[in-house]
Amino acid sequence: MRQKMKRNSIGFKLFVITVTFFVVFMSTTLIFQSTFFEKFYVNSKTKMLLSNLKKFESDYIASGRDYNFILNSLKEFQDSNNARVVVMNKNRIFNYTIISGGPDPSKDDILSAAIIRWRVMANNYNSSQPIVYVAKHPVYNTNNIVIISPMAVQNRIEDVFFVVSSLQPIGEAVSVMNQFYIYLYSGALILVIIISLIYSNMVSKPLKILNSTAMKMAELDFSAKCKIKSKDEIGNLASTLNFLSEKLSMALGELKNANKKLKADIAKERNIEKMRREFIADVSHELKTPISLIEGYGEGLKDNIVQGEERDYYLYVIIDEAQKMGKLVNDMLDLSQLDSGNYILSPQNFYIDELLLSVIKKYSNSIADKMIDMKTDIQYRNINVFADRFRIEQVITNILNNAIKHTPDNGKIAASITCSDTSVLVEIENQGEHIPDSEITKVWDKFYKVDKSRNRKAGGYGLGLAIVKKILILHKSKFGIKNTESGVKFYFTLNGKQNEEE
Repeated sequence: MRQKMKRNSIGFKLFVITVTFFVVFMSTTLIFQSTFFEKFYVNSKTKMLLSNLKKFESDYIASGRDYNFILNSLKEFQDSNNARVVVMNKNRIFNYTIISGGPDPSKDDILSAAIIRWRVMANNYNSSQPIVYVAKHPVYNTNNIVIISPMAVQNRIEDVFFVVSSLQPIGEAVSVMNQFYIYLYSGALILVIIISLIYSNMVSKPLKILNSTAMKMAELDFSAKCKIKSKDEIGNLASTLNFLSEKLSMALGELKNANKKLKADIAKERNIEKMRREFIADVSHELKTPISLIEGYGEGLKDNIVQGEERDYYLYVIIDEAQKMGKLVNDMLDLSQLDSGNYILSPQNFYIDELLLSVIKKYSNSIADKMIDMKTDIQYRNINVFADRFRIEQVITNILNNAIKHTPDNGKIAASITCSDTSVLVEIENQGEHIPDSEITKVWDKFYKVDKSRNRKAGGYGLGLAIVKKILILHKSKFGIKNTESGVKFYFTLNGKQNEEE
């Protein structure tokens, strides 16, 4: 499987294509050289001989058959074309011939054969077109170009030029070149294989990196990056892949965060729904008792079964229970209004110390009934704050009421006000049991009560502190609750007095 993968890789394909291309190219070059080069050379040399012969013939005619001029031209022609030349007149008499460069039996024999051939065909040859052929010497085994060129004057052949030029040097050169090409072919093939390996690796290596990164991205692993810095298309693709990886990583992170938030919201919603069911059960229980009392005492009054002070007591019970139900309804309306997000505060300057003392005085009977030691620590008189007086009174009332409920008989409650440059800190601490750490952040939630029992004596519906939280958030207050050595402390801050121009 691994070998198959290698053969299917782009690097292997590039290597095979490159090697095949160079093998075909070198083989074609070698075949062309072996097959056509000699023919090309023969044709080229033939054309050159014919061209030079035409020039010589022109000089021959123009010279008026001047013997010395013709001999010099003839010698120059033979030397420049490596040829033997004989000029024969119409009477078959050799007018001009010259031997330069030493004897050459091979050319002389071929030249004699050409003359004999002409003598045989002369009577039947009326054209002035040259006769060209290649003759091979039977003894020396050399090839020679032979040209028999009749020169006609007024359509009559006056002279005949015989030219013989050896092809032996090109034959030897072609043979040597063929041997050289075999060595060159072998060396080039080795070099091409090495270059192809390097080239295919250069191309396939970044592609392997890209593929590896893409595979990791498919497995949702966006940590791997393509470390390809080239400025070509592969480098651009690597940069695009890295950009895509970062975007997908961010999107996946956001999706995970959204999923976590959704799970938290679902859990919170379930918790709220649970508390709502508990609240309905609590409210049903709390309303059932006063309704039953009101109904029972009301029927007693209707039937006139009581008189005098007993009748007044019946009326007191009915009124008290009706007030408790009214408070529950008002708390629910307040919380609904604060939860709507459309509630607007009505802030003003007022003395927070006076408000705190007035609330404490209002609860003096409840404090006295439980023989609570109520202490106040106010930094100085007439501490001015800027807030919604009605809502802050509601905050202090709910916190103090909660403190009284959870303070044992003969216990202590301490209220204090301290000032800083820009804010005022209000603290109310009651002696009593601590709130469990796992519950301390939940006391602000709607419908929540630390005491799960439905004891009417404890009172409350778990709405007071939820209302406090909403009011303090609207005031942008810093607030909280914490356990102390002796009990529990509630605290919150308010902004100091605001000048009229502000």
